[in-house]
Amino acid sequence: MATTETATTDMVSDATPSFRVRISGMDCADCARTLERGVNQLDDVECVQVNFTTEIMHGRGTASLDVIAAKIRDLGYAIADDSELPEVSLPEARGVKGFVRYFVSHTRNAIALGGVALLLAAFALSFVSSAARSGQVVDLLFLVVTVVIAYPLAQKGLRALVQTGRITIDLLVTIAVVGAVFIGATGEAATVAFLFTLGEALEGYSAERSRQSLRSLMAIQPKEATVIRFHDTAHDDHGGDAYLHHYVVPVESIQVGETVFVRPGEQIPIDGKITQGASSINQAPVTGESVPVDRGIGDDVFSGTINGEGALEIEVTRLASNSTISQIARLVEQAQAQRSPAERFIDRFAAWYTPSVVGLAIVMLLVATVIFGQPVFETENSHGWLYRALALLIVACPCALVISIPVTVVSSLTRLAQLGVLVKGGEQLIELSEAKVFAFDKTGTLTMGRPVVTGMKTADCQHDEAVDPDCPDCNEMLEVAVSVESGSEHPFAHAVLREARRRDMIGGHKVASAITAIKGGGVSGKLNGETIIVGRQGLFEGALPLVSLDAETHSTMFVARDNKMLGGMSVEDVPREESSEVLRQLRAIDPHTYIVMLTGDHAKAADALAQRIGGIDEVRSELRPADKMRAVEQLRESHGRVAMIGDGINDAPALALADIGIAMGGSGTAQAMETADIVLMQDNLKLLLSAVRIGRKTRSVLRQNIALSLGLKIAFLFLAIPGLATLWMAVFADVGATLMVTLNGMRMLRENAD
Repeated sequence: MATTETATTDMVSDATPSFRVRISGMDCADCARTLERGVNQLDDVECVQVNFTTEIMHGRGTASLDVIAAKIRDLGYAIADDSELPEVSLPEARGVKGFVRYFVSHTRNAIALGGVALLLAAFALSFVSSAARSGQVVDLLFLVVTVVIAYPLAQKGLRALVQTGRITIDLLVTIAVVGAVFIGATGEAATVAFLFTLGEALEGYSAERSRQSLRSLMAIQPKEATVIRFHDTAHDDHGGDAYLHHYVVPVESIQVGETVFVRPGEQIPIDGKITQGASSINQAPVTGESVPVDRGIGDDVFSGTINGEGALEIEVTRLASNSTISQIARLVEQAQAQRSPAERFIDRFAAWYTPSVVGLAIVMLLVATVIFGQPVFETENSHGWLYRALALLIVACPCALVISIPVTVVSSLTRLAQLGVLVKGGEQLIELSEAKVFAFDKTGTLTMGRPVVTGMKTADCQHDEAVDPDCPDCNEMLEVAVSVESGSEHPFAHAVLREARRRDMIGGHKVASAITAIKGGGVSGKLNGETIIVGRQGLFEGALPLVSLDAETHSTMFVARDNKMLGGMSVEDVPREESSEVLRQLRAIDPHTYIVMLTGDHAKAADALAQRIGGIDEVRSELRPADKMRAVEQLRESHGRVAMIGDGINDAPALALADIGIAMGGSGTAQAMETADIVLMQDNLKLLLSAVRIGRKTRSVLRQNIALSLGLKIAFLFLAIPGLATLWMAVFADVGATLMVTLNGMRMLRENAD
């Protein structure tokens, strides 16, 4: 697939045209470096970045796609179309079975496998017979196998050298194989060629697993939907008037404002708002929630989620291309395409390391043979110095080192997406793992973000509790309040309606007439000829005290009927159920974590909430957006890296300034996804713990992989120089290291984050 874009990069001007193409034919991470170097050499290309794990090339420049495609073909690769991608079929084969299936699906690998059969036959023949003629047959078989397996490597390596001037891994292995044949070690030459092919296949398989996970995200969205449209029968044989009809159409053809019909048990095909019906919705495919949520008229639903027991009519609010699941897939792909600082370091290190080891091999050979007169070829007692130099070339292959970071990062990002956490890239994930301060916005983050009725009292009720659902006097007062609040959009009105809905009072309630807003905080209306007033204490000359409530931490609404006070209700924004536990577990992860609450609320209310939640080291109240930004700067200076958690809208300045911005994006808003570094797709702070734990585990696995890769390289470097390492041992170690770091990194795909 080839497209042009207007997205910006840090490398060039925003005005420069951009392009995005999908590449086919890459076997290993080194292929991406070759493509970058080659396409960057085009005169009208300003910058190019290729990601091996996603197979995507991003670039900027005025060169035509035809010119770019021609250069890609010259380098031995091709531009693929998304329509050519294999269909996602889950569950897929994994482990050894999955790798074998992947390995034989590629022609080059299948040929190599046939070569292995010859290789084994040659080894068997060499053990069975010691005759000179049989030895010649064995050598011939080894040579045939070597040519069959090594030819594609030589072709790629020489093409990269000619087109880009790069000494690639393929070229190093080709030189080693040719050298081994030259000195008569044909068996080792064939073994080296096959083991290297096996190592490349391991890299390709790990990347394909990550791509499969990304494709599974896109596969969540249905391809067809049932849309309700008018059918004009005027031109039909039977004539008649137009009527509504159900049509099954591709989701791409549905426009905003149209209505789709979703049967029980079907996937919801688009993002929209329910206009008819009610049902429980399984949102696990999008948000990771394990328990279905109840949705009814006026509620938002997401594409890819699963309808429960009720039929629904849904008004489309977003095109299929802009649906929540499409945005998630794009963000995950972009995140996978970004290189973390560690990955960029490894790229630079590999670019320096590989030619340095090649130079070291040449210098070692010349110094040992020319200056010290050591043997070039094999002797009875030890390997010659040409052989040792060839072994050193094999050691120079940085396969495991190059693949160790992207496979881990991509696996972690994919796993977090499955859990309902969107991370913009590996760099952001590592930043989160190193955060020293967690600064929480109060409203909508530590609290539910919507007021609820927490206390209710009338002149005649006898209960001592703040709320008694069985109190008839309270129920009567609530019913009167609902009559004037039904049409209001004020948050307090929503709190009253939620309490009435909880008591099953919605549906048969009476609605007042002549509803009017009152200056000073209230609303009035007429019900059965009586004047109803609901509002703050200032609207009334006297007010009833409400039990067990502190006016500093809540708002109080009073209800009167024909100037007679019925009673009052306390309304406040309550903490999330999980807030206290999340802060406690954050501290358990790292006892030195500093937790701060930033809020625009007044000091007494903020302090009371902080005490109620517990685990908060500092409270900063009465803050405007600019004050929150200054608070983030001060916290960074005094404590270190700051992670800011907010709602993604009014906290946007502080989120942008923090080292890592985390948005509560339960609604899947586009703004939350774009402004924050991390988006929690559920309104559930426990996802923050998942992100922190997986971030820390990712950092640990990255260190393990780098240490393992470099450790084996250094060990075999010291073994190769004195002639203790054979060619096949060196490449086997390289393949083994690749396998170990790949499997270690892919463990993140199954991380539980508990």
